[in-house]
Amino acid sequence: MLNFRTDNLRGDLYGGLTAGVVALPLALAFGEASGAGPIAGLYGAIFVGFFAALFGGTETQISGPTGPMIVVFAGVYATLNGEVELVFATVILAGVFQILFGVLKLGQYIKLVPYPVVSGFMSGIGCIIIALQFSRMFGREPEGGGTIPALAAIPGAVMDPNLVALGIAVVTLLIVFKWPKMWGKVVPPPLAALVIATLISLVVPGAPILGDIPTGLPSFLVPSFSQDTLLIVMEAAIILALLGSIDSLLTSLVADNMTRTKHNSNRELVGQGLGNMAAGFFGGIPGAGATMRTVVNIRTGGQTKISGIVHSLLLLAIVVILAPLASQIPHAVLAGILVKVGYDIIDVSYLKNAHRGPRWDLALMVLVLVLTVFVDLITAVVAGVVMGALAFVKQMADAQLLRMGGSREEGQVDYSDDEEALFARAKKRITMFDFGGPLSFGAAADLGHQVRENSRGRGQALILDFSSVPFVDVSAARAVETIGCDADSAGKKVFISGMNDSVKAVLTGLSADCCLSDENYYSKRIDAIRAAVAYIEGSPNDGGSIETGASTQPS
Repeated sequence: MLNFRTDNLRGDLYGGLTAGVVALPLALAFGEASGAGPIAGLYGAIFVGFFAALFGGTETQISGPTGPMIVVFAGVYATLNGEVELVFATVILAGVFQILFGVLKLGQYIKLVPYPVVSGFMSGIGCIIIALQFSRMFGREPEGGGTIPALAAIPGAVMDPNLVALGIAVVTLLIVFKWPKMWGKVVPPPLAALVIATLISLVVPGAPILGDIPTGLPSFLVPSFSQDTLLIVMEAAIILALLGSIDSLLTSLVADNMTRTKHNSNRELVGQGLGNMAAGFFGGIPGAGATMRTVVNIRTGGQTKISGIVHSLLLLAIVVILAPLASQIPHAVLAGILVKVGYDIIDVSYLKNAHRGPRWDLALMVLVLVLTVFVDLITAVVAGVVMGALAFVKQMADAQLLRMGGSREEGQVDYSDDEEALFARAKKRITMFDFGGPLSFGAAADLGHQVRENSRGRGQALILDFSSVPFVDVSAARAVETIGCDADSAGKKVFISGMNDSVKAVLTGLSADCCLSDENYYSKRIDAIRAAVAYIEGSPNDGGSIETGASTQPS
């Protein structure tokens, strides 16, 4: 159900109008960079912005074409040779996937991508945008799509520049980087650069310009697929959907921090999906939540969905009325604006301070950045997530095994006076291990070895305390089976304490409790200790020792 607040109508109108003004040059630039043309950028900003605002889960978010989305879309456009029906079928399908993500409530999982992966990914995209636009600032077009051809074209462009285009690009860069903040409150730097540099080009002609731009409302497109292109379309759609989802939810977090509100992740994905579907049906390039435009909207008074809708309606009015005027805009102006966009995407603040943090995180960020720039986006994300997950599991496993190796004397586990009295009564004939968190596959490989080494030749009874273990996975269950069977082979009696029903169900279901006796399960640790003491007092003294190990943090 759609609800509209009207208590901040004036602020929403001003915020939406300001965001629309900021979005205009960016939409033109993104459209031109995508290969689909400037008007496609405006259509994308209109449709994605409108539907994402109307149906999304972030009240203040402004959506439209973004740098990361354009990098992927430009690759798709080049790969499919600009075949409109196929290209925009990819955008529509990406929207369908985003809606599916929202319906399946996957928004919470998308946010779990490690920060170094996101940082490296976004920084890599920033580098790609700059590389693709560098030759255009010199008045030259790189031959072929992709980062490598763009980098290869730079020396030739530098050696044989179009001086008028270069001059316009320099003016653009000076404005977008050095425009005074006070002036920016009235005229945003990208718009100022667009107007000033275009006027200069009219006085000093010679730089390549956009040329004729269609005007009026877009026509409806019917998407099409073929067996030869289905795989390309599906892969690109998934990448666009994942990238757009991550980009949008990160922007939603920024909006939450600024407004002290909480967005609905899954609803936001549905709204973004509907926006991209609409954009695809009307020839608009894909988009996502746009951080800079969202920040501008909030700072100028936007608080509700109305601001995002106003932003789209303003761009629609410009398309209908003013589109012909855009034909005189030089390519170098849009290139300069996009270089600033690329620079802003690069995580400069993290790179400045990364050497002070964990080296592994820095290495992961650099790896993802390099893969993003020189391989492809999906490889970068998959490799980053997998490496990040493995690093996390390794850290948790190391912590778990480290704590398990500790002794009772080291004070890692607090025992009651009654428990300490029982240990003293046992005369060092009990070996005890306390697992302090979930048992997972990360520590499973060394779990049995750890217990075996710490209990070798010691004691007649082994107590395994599961009081702090909420769950085990298959790998850990097999490790527990190994521990029980090793103890049985060594003639040790195994006692279990604090095991919950779900953990026991896993062990039983996998027959991992075959060496564990049902009568030796106890709900409380002290009861297991009493039973172990009673057992060893009826057995010969073998001079064993009492040792305890404590588990890891949850892994």
